Amino acid sequence: MALVPIDPQDIAAARALRLEFGRFWSTAPGTPRDIYDRFIAQTPTASEVAAREAVDEAASGWWVEPAQAVPGRALLFIHGGGYGLGHASAYVGLASQLAVRTRVPVFVLEYPLAPEAVLPAARDLALRTLAGLAARFGAVAVAGDSAGGGLSLATVLEAAKQGIAVSSLVAFSPWTDLSLSGASAQELAVGDPLLDVGYLRASAAAYLGGAPASDPRGSPLFDADLSRLPPTLVQVGSDEVLRDDSRRLVEAASGAGAQVELEEWQGMHHVFQLNTRELASARKSLDRAAAFVARHWSA
Repeated sequence: MALVPIDPQDIAAARALRLEFGRFWSTAPGTPRDIYDRFIAQTPTASEVAAREAVDEAASGWWVEPAQAVPGRALLFIHGGGYGLGHASAYVGLASQLAVRTRVPVFVLEYPLAPEAVLPAARDLALRTLAGLAARFGAVAVAGDSAGGGLSLATVLEAAKQGIAVSSLVAFSPWTDLSLSGASAQELAVGDPLLDVGYLRASAAAYLGGAPASDPRGSPLFDADLSRLPPTLVQVGSDEVLRDDSRRLVEAASGAGAQVELEEWQGMHHVFQLNTRELASARKSLDRAAAFVARHWSA
């Protein structure tokens, strides 16, 4: 595990963000899904990218394409939101930050949300989407945040079973254990500015739809063969309740023989990569994620 020290200029900025998070979530009007999308959409869109909705393709979502993209490569991004919140359009800003750094088009998948859709609907759609991208491009990488990080892991593990090649995987604060059995789910519950354990438990129940929380399609930490993972980078904040989801996943995958790296970012909150405007740590972590993807293109 690499512990990445907090950038000195981020100490005050991170403190200010925590106050802003509290203000936003306590005062924002609208439905939970609308509020969540407005929160996520605050990530600035990078310059020199074009975003377009995919309406005539097998899967719905958004393409975010940088100028002068490297041909033959693409990145599938699977968004977070506890499986019940979030739309692809809200993640265009974060996807654009990945697109300009990786210099490849990023497809943000619009997958069905819980409780309207339950396990394995989102996983199966992500798998079909990945297969389609792999048939269209010479090499495909995958990235995801939070619940989308867990869904990314579950998807690429199943893809490996089916012979679908994935060049690399980057997971930002992935939710890998829907049973919330990690110690940080209790130890850091009071101080986490974004995640409430009660909300996570309710979200897990809605997504599982009666399946056990240990089902590896929803909790990839419990997959029987983590050696199937492609080269994987996991980035997590030191101050979040899902910290141990990352630690335990990397420990188990490394023990199984997978090529997995963990970066724990000091003083950072859940999916701090969204805050590229405010945090040097967010910008640096995305730089490192893009460099990791660049090292592992298979074509």
